[in-house]
Amino acid sequence: MVRLFEKYNTEVIPEMVKRFEYDNVSQVPRLMKLVINMGIGQGSRDAKLIDVAAAELALISGQKPVITKAKHSIAGFKIREGMPVGCKVTLRGKRMFEFLDRLIHVAIPRIRDFRGIPSDSFDGFGNYTFGLEDQTIFPEVNLDKVERTQGMDISIVTTPCTDEEAFEVLRLLGFPFEK
Repeated sequence: MVRLFEKYNTEVIPEMVKRFEYDNVSQVPRLMKLVINMGIGQGSRDAKLIDVAAAELALISGQKPVITKAKHSIAGFKIREGMPVGCKVTLRGKRMFEFLDRLIHVAIPRIRDFRGIPSDSFDGFGNYTFGLEDQTIFPEVNLDKVERTQGMDISIVTTPCTDEEAFEVLRLLGFPFEK
């Protein structure tokens, strides 16, 4: 069993039931999915950048990413409809908890001058989104093969709940929020 999923079942659920006085264990917010998105600005001009980013995202997430394409043409950015502009991965279940475990315990501690992830990035419905500036914090990425650093956005989608409840679930799971 995944270590973080076991922690969620044994520690987080009882603590949430006690703190928010739920009538039923099923009322505790659950993590539904996790979406990792890499937007590649120069990808419309150089298709090789998209392939490299997709390969790195596949290494990081353990799942093949989907290449995202532009929905509209934007003349100012020299983008036409249908051009590749990034890649994304949606993780659920076991893979989601494995990725979160590696993110919390391995990748985030490798960030230089880290003071915590922002605690105000909730959307009002219990979903949390934050960005990472560099893909090299993940140990799966070979530093010798990295041509350029690439950031990513990570969105954690929970069952519909308040931001306070979602914050408490993530805090109990071990997210290092800033003080």
